[in-house]
Amino acid sequence: MPFVAWVTVLLAVLIIFFAAVGLFRVVMHLRAVDETLEAVVGGVGVISDKTSTVPGVLDSVNANLQPVRDVADSI
Repeated sequence: MPFVAWVTVLLAVLIIFFAAVGLFRVVMHLRAVDETLEAVVGGVGVISDKTSTVPGVLDSVNANLQPVRDVADSI
């Protein structure tokens, strides 16, 4: 094989190698981002649960305030 062919093959191998290293780094960064996003989504879920809407607890609040309503109605 001529010298120029070997240089071409060597350059192709180097380009492929560095492209593979770059893609591997991208995959590692994406994994880190995925872990961070999972933590954020979990935190958002907790915040969502703790800030639930009033209708979910309205019956309980009304039941606790019934004696107050009775006294206010009798006045």
